Amino acid sequence: MREIVLDTETTGLDARGGDRLIEIGCVELINRFPTGVEFHRFLNPETKEVHPDAFRIHGISTASLKDKPVFKSEVAAFLDFIGDDQLVIHNAPFDVGFLNAELERIKKPPLQMTRVTDTLQLARRKHPGSPATLDALCKRYSIDTSQRTKHGAIVDSLLLAQVYVELLGERQATLGLAGQGADAAAAQSPRSAGAGRSARQRPVPLAARLNDADAAAHSAFVDTLGVGAIWKRYPTAK
Repeated sequence: MREIVLDTETTGLDARGGDRLIEIGCVELINRFPTGVEFHRFLNPETKEVHPDAFRIHGISTASLKDKPVFKSEVAAFLDFIGDDQLVIHNAPFDVGFLNAELERIKKPPLQMTRVTDTLQLARRKHPGSPATLDALCKRYSIDTSQRTKHGAIVDSLLLAQVYVELLGERQATLGLAGQGADAAAAQSPRSAGAGRSARQRPVPLAARLNDADAAAHSAFVDTLGVGAIWKRYPTAK
């Protein structure tokens, strides 16, 4: 199962009032594992200036975007990356609203909310009455945010991927599959660079670390536990 965790940064809060996208960050998940495959672009908002309030949140200035591509030149790569897969977004109406405003400007079909999982709504259902910002959820689930000095689309997508698994209550299940983990997920990714790798076996088994003295000491200890000790049932206890 492929899902895309997505976040954006913008010049302001009003997509219909002319504010523009300035950053898109996407992280690919396969069966809830990040594969390491990402899509990340800074975008030139053309004639729109970054509002000072927005700059204080994400730290992206208008000047820093002058040499960046416009949305129209990156839309094909973006749409190819997300494909038809489910999108995972925190406060989805905001991000989808901006994406659809950009798509409308270039006469492209809008993204449908039916393909979106809104983690803000998941959080409010799971933790009613509690703060449901990304920062609050990271704190609740002890997710490290030390690298996040300001909001950023790709950083926030990586954090949200961890929050999403926690909200679904699947962290223990994914930990149990950690031996397969990212390598297995990347192997299934249609956009991964290489094929999956099979685990290699040792040509010669490691030598046993238990010597005769250890076995004798263990046997002597078991003898002190009495005739009903469970270890008496096993040959190693004799």
